[in-house]
Amino acid sequence: MKLVNTLTRQEEEFVPLGDPVRMYVCGVTPYDENHVGHAMSYIVFDVLRRYLEYTGYRVRHVQNFTDIDDRIIARAARLEIDEAELAQRFIDRYFEDMRALNILPAHDYPRATQEIPEMVAIIQGLIEKGYAYVAPEEAGSEHGDVYYRVERKHDYGKLSRRNLDDMVAGARVEPGEGKENPMDFALWKSAKPGEPTWDSPWGPGRPGWHIECSAMSLKYLGEQIDIHGGGEDLIFPHHENEIAQTEAFTGKEPFVRYWLHNAWVRVGEEKMSKSLGNFVPVHEAVQRWGADAVRLFVLTSHYRSPLTYSEDALDAAKRGAGRLRTSLSVAAGTASTGESTGAAGAGPGLPVRQAGLDAAAFKERFLEAMDHDLNTPQAVAALFDLARELNRARDEGQDVASAHGVLREMADILGLTLAEEDQSLAAAPFIQLLMDVREELRQAKRYDLADVIRSRLGELGIALEDTPQGTVWRRRD
Repeated sequence: MKLVNTLTRQEEEFVPLGDPVRMYVCGVTPYDENHVGHAMSYIVFDVLRRYLEYTGYRVRHVQNFTDIDDRIIARAARLEIDEAELAQRFIDRYFEDMRALNILPAHDYPRATQEIPEMVAIIQGLIEKGYAYVAPEEAGSEHGDVYYRVERKHDYGKLSRRNLDDMVAGARVEPGEGKENPMDFALWKSAKPGEPTWDSPWGPGRPGWHIECSAMSLKYLGEQIDIHGGGEDLIFPHHENEIAQTEAFTGKEPFVRYWLHNAWVRVGEEKMSKSLGNFVPVHEAVQRWGADAVRLFVLTSHYRSPLTYSEDALDAAKRGAGRLRTSLSVAAGTASTGESTGAAGAGPGLPVRQAGLDAAAFKERFLEAMDHDLNTPQAVAALFDLARELNRARDEGQDVASAHGVLREMADILGLTLAEEDQSLAAAPFIQLLMDVREELRQAKRYDLADVIRSRLGELGIALEDTPQGTVWRRRD
């Protein structure tokens, strides 16, 4: 298997450091809904893990939650709730969405707020080694700010291919920061009024963003890991800074053997993101098109290529999932009736089958595609070609039981369940009709009847949520 390493920009043979394969994937900042852009990243790394495990590797997969952040603090203040309560709300939603997408759970989900002692220890070590410093009070900075000294790391910028001198030329020190160099980044931020804080040797405060992932990967996976994944927007500064501080602290290089980054999901010419507000929540996409369709939509594009959000593309993916589902169920039905035995004495009324369909060539194409930097578009093409050939072979009276097994095997690697469509999806138009009636009742101030609709749907396992963008529904677990 070969993977394109962002660090070298080269396709390299995958040779892990040991057993198990250690994989860290940057997780969400839980202050809003998970969207299709998040789904792309987590589907990609889910398929990578599935394929590694299929080929015989054991994988230890860690994914974090950045559960303290400026955006969490700001939104919690607007909603007048505790930051931890807000973060927990969207962490719960994250797990719901990932289950709906058939994403394998990580082995550990560390949270930044639960790993503060580990972060403090790393910062102390970096100060002792001369890679970090406490900003001097006489510089006008807040007491207790700690920064990483980028000039001390001779190869800073190696992941993003940026030159430090060029970066410094375009940067400036904001008033009160007390940085030695404009590109120095915060490891610890001193306490500010109204914000949650933790104790440290430099006074109360909270960690900087970048130190969180270094601390969590070190604690749960060790000083050197095989794969670090995330969206391409994290290459700089987040992953660049992770490399700098981790390698400086441990003295070991490389911190990560293979850096893998997925491209963005775009809406028009812009990245789909929570900050821009142009996102489609995962639960709405699954509700409308189904999990298999969302996964196919993502996997028919290479993970390093931008993916343009399109309802037409998702409609096509839903139709494609339906064709695969039909092929699989028809082939399974053929086997269950005994038609696929191929024996001359199959029994009265049962036709003697011709030689079985050989699916080996399709499987070989599939595996070659996956081995070539996780080329899922070609792997998906092999899957559909096998499904089409399976249908033809069955119509010609061939034994398709073996091909059915290969089709199921390939679909499993891609995380496609191809299960019968959820009845709640089929009922979606009727649920929408009831939601429209409920909204009309609310406009007419008939809240009692509106509440009856909500309550009855709740009894049927359908939860309604009123959002600023309108009412949406989801299945309750």
